[in-house]
Formats: sequence, structure tokens, C-alpha cells
Amino acid sequence: MDVKISFKQINKLAIPAIIAGIAEPLLSITDTAIVGNLEFNAVEALAAVGIAGSFLSTLFWILAQTRSAISAIVSQYLGAKKLEEIASLPAQIIAINVLLSIGLYLLTVVFVTAIFKMYNADGLILNYAVSYYKIRAFGLPFTLFTFSVFGVFRGLQNTYYPMLISIVGAILNVALDFTLVFGIEGFIAPMHIQGAAIASVIAQIVMAILALVLFLKKTPFNLKIKIPFNKEIKRLLSLSLNLFIRALSLNFALYLANSYATKYGATFIAAQTIAFQIWMFFAFFMDGYSSVGNIVSGKLLGEKNYKKMFLLSKDLVKYTIVIAFILGSICFVFYKPFGTLFTDDKVVLDAFYGIFWIVILMQPINAVAFVYDGIFKGLAKATTLRNTLIIATFIGFLPTLLIADFFNLKLYAIWIAFTVWMLFRAGILFVLFKKIVN
Repeated sequence: MDVKISFKQINKLAIPAIIAGIAEPLLSITDTAIVGNLEFNAVEALAAVGIAGSFLSTLFWILAQTRSAISAIVSQYLGAKKLEEIASLPAQIIAINVLLSIGLYLLTVVFVTAIFKMYNADGLILNYAVSYYKIRAFGLPFTLFTFSVFGVFRGLQNTYYPMLISIVGAILNVALDFTLVFGIEGFIAPMHIQGAAIASVIAQIVMAILALVLFLKKTPFNLKIKIPFNKEIKRLLSLSLNLFIRALSLNFALYLANSYATKYGATFIAAQTIAFQIWMFFAFFMDGYSSVGNIVSGKLLGEKNYKKMFLLSKDLVKYTIVIAFILGSICFVFYKPFGTLFTDDKVVLDAFYGIFWIVILMQPINAVAFVYDGIFKGLAKATTLRNTLIIATFIGFLPTLLIADFFNLKLYAIWIAFTVWMLFRAGILFVLFKKIVN
């Protein structure tokens, strides 16, 4: 048996996972870039996409936690060579996921105006945000189905098919964004912000169809829902619940960030939207190596191979920090052009450039946090992840934001708080992992 997992083996999983992982933020970042360059009301439209996109990300992240739970359990049974014992599990949890997402879609659409008022949105920004959300949220069940299927593939140590699905979705979304937002003279009238939302929904539906086909053809599972529930459904739901609570804590921090930015004014929420979309893109990019920890650590746990797990963690941290430095260097070299991709509004750009350097410098911290986050997901240590996020949010992020806001630091307050938040996440998980493997 090999002492450690080779760089080639890691990249065989990580590179497709990186491509698959950036699909969802790429949908949002494309919307942001195109909407920010509209001919009229671009700042208000950009702010609205930021608010609605932030809330959608909250829903996606909360519901998508079952992806990590599915991946952890499937990989453990794969490592123990007992996949037949969970043959009925994927269909059951996918059905639960889709039904839950449909319910959330209906509930949030009814109360969407009140929800966005909680983000301090009003006037044209509120109208745009509501209009965008009502269309874009229709894709929620399709995205959650796709994420669930990705969880199964990850558990089976396969990141190739999720990559293919994500590439198709991303390309389709970019093409449709340009077509529907700006229109084609004589054929399609410009749809403004609604066109961006429609483009994303169509891409999400196509991705779900591809996920369905590949799930049925390329996995040992099917979608026949059998009763009684599988013996692992209780553990999977327990894992998911703890990860839901974790995601709520995570998204509470994101909600506060966008709420405070909106309070500061349209210029600030527009700049915050650009900074956060870049942060998200980098996060999902680095999550490719983090996902290797998620995918492989569960299998190693099933094999009870703790030494290999420890060596894997060291390599993943090293590779992800290198990725963070590469991304950061690119950002510093193209500091100004990054902003002009999203808007040509000078006031918004000035606000964005003022805090972009913080976004860049925190990337190595993010790298460490994401790697251990993925490993703990693979180990099914959902309680640890839940407690870490609660501590990071309410002892790290919140007090920092309140103190910095008191001194009127505005966007600096938000990104200093984010940096402290990630320091807490990285530090706590690093210490706890060392205790597990020693």
C-alpha cells in the first residue's frame, strides 16, 4: 500500500472538482459583470443582483449541505467495500432535498419583498431584487438535485462527471446572459435584469437533466424510492441538520455583510457585490483541493488509514496555499482591470479598489480553512464544523463588524470582520485535526 496519495492522484480529483465547483459562482459572477454594464440604472441593478444573489447563496449553501453528507457516507461505504448496503439511500435523500427546496421556493417567493427589506433594500433596488429573485429562485430545486448527484459522484471518488455538467452549464449561462440581457435586434428584445435571471434558470435546468442522465448511467444507484428508509438515513439527516445549522451561522455573517453594505448606500453595496463575487469565485476555486479532503478522507476513514489521512492534509494545505498565492498575484497585477470587468462607474470602482487588497491578502487564510473544512466533512464531523462556525461568527465576525462599524469604517469594517472570521475557522479546525491524527 502507498504511504501517501500522490500529487497526480490528488490532481486527478482536484482539477475536475475545481472546474465543477466554480460553476455556481460563475453563474452569479456572469450576472454581476453583465448587469453592471447595463446602459441604464446599472448601479441599482448591480446592487439588486448582489442582494438577491446573496440570499440565493444562503439557500443554496444551507440545502446543499446534504451533498457533503452524502459524499461522506458513500465514500465511507466505498472504502469498506459495502456500497450495496446503502443502495436505496441516494434516491431517498435526493427526494427529500428536492421536496424541501420546492417548499422553500414557494415560501420565499411569497415573502420576498419583506426578506429584501431586511437587507435595507428600498426603491428601485428593492424592485429589481424582487424581480430578479422571483425568476432566479425557480432554479432552486434543479440546483439542489444537481448538487445531490454531485455528492454521490464525489463519494464514489469521481469528480469528472460533475465537471462535465458544470462546464455545459457555465457556457450555456454566459451565452444566454448576453443574448437575453442585451437582446438580439429583430429577434429578442432586451430583458435587462430579468434576462440574467432567466439565463441562470435555463442553465440550472439543463445541468439537472445532465445530472439525472449520468446518475442513472454511471452510478450503481437508481432513483426508485423504497420504503422503509435505509439504515443510514438517520445519520445522514443528522449530519445534514448539523451542517444546516453551520450554514445558517455562515450565512448570518454574509447577511450582515450585505445588510450593512446596503445601509451605507447603493455605491457601497454595488462595490461589496463585486468584491464578494470575486471572493466566492476564489473560494470555490480553492475548494477543488478542499473537496479532495472531503472525498478521500471518508474513504480513508472507512479503511482506518489515519497516517495517509495526515499526509494528505499536509499536501492539500500546501497545494491550496500555492493556489491562493497565484490567485492573489494575478489580482495584484490586474488590480484595476478586475474592477472594470464589472462596472465603469468611477465611484463604485473607487469603493471597490479601497477594499480589494483585503480580499486578496486573506486568500492564504481561506486556503487553510477550506482544506480542513473539507476533511472534517469527509470524516462526518458535522458537530465540530457546526460549533466552529458558530464560534467564528458570533465571537469573531460579529464583534469585529460592530466595533469597526462604530468607527465608521464601512466596507473596511465588513472585510476586516471577514478576515477575523476566516482566522477563527482555520485556527480551530487546524488544532482539532492535529488532536485526531496524533
